[in-house]
Amino acid sequence: MASNILKFFLPKDRIFYSLFEKSGANLNLLADKLVQVVGEADFQTRATLIKEMEVLETENDSLTHEIFTELGRNFITPFDREDIHSLATALDEIADYTYATAKKINFYKVEPTNDIGMQKSAEVIKKAVIAVNAAVSDLRNLKNTQKIMESIIIIKNLEHAGDDLFDISIERLFDSEVDAKELIKKREIYQVLEIVTDRCEDAANVIESIVVKYA
Repeated sequence: MASNILKFFLPKDRIFYSLFEKSGANLNLLADKLVQVVGEADFQTRATLIKEMEVLETENDSLTHEIFTELGRNFITPFDREDIHSLATALDEIADYTYATAKKINFYKVEPTNDIGMQKSAEVIKKAVIAVNAAVSDLRNLKNTQKIMESIIIIKNLEHAGDDLFDISIERLFDSEVDAKELIKKREIYQVLEIVTDRCEDAANVIESIVVKYA
């Protein structure tokens, strides 16, 4: 109730900043838990972490829905409506694929602690998400474009690192895995991990477009 009253008095354009910042913070928590999942050997402990990730992913769905609802209500927006929609979608997909990766690890009963590719990819995702969160938070102050662009460069470099890790992991997988079922399972997990960094770059591209238009 109190939050609804506060939102009523909040300038309409600032509502979007607040919602994006909440989504960015949520992504940080999801990425943290993904790193924990790939570093955890116990199946049940992973299951608990994955359940916590499901709650966070659902919360992010709600934030995305709220952004779209506010977009329909308000004529005044801090930047282009198309950019708001694209950024909200990119952030939501980062959450979706981060959660999907963790879910697949236990669904396929893969042991992630023995897989250096999964662990390194999760670390890359964590760093990329930190940079996404920083860039989103800095949207409130578009005058400080240098700081935003630094985050964007970091995200794009990490996306390239994610691509390289994917290639190396797939090569290693085909060289070492003799069980065809395990190969298929792990390849799918690598693919989803790589998609997360792609979606981080998508978010960076939208933010870069906003900076170019409004800075």
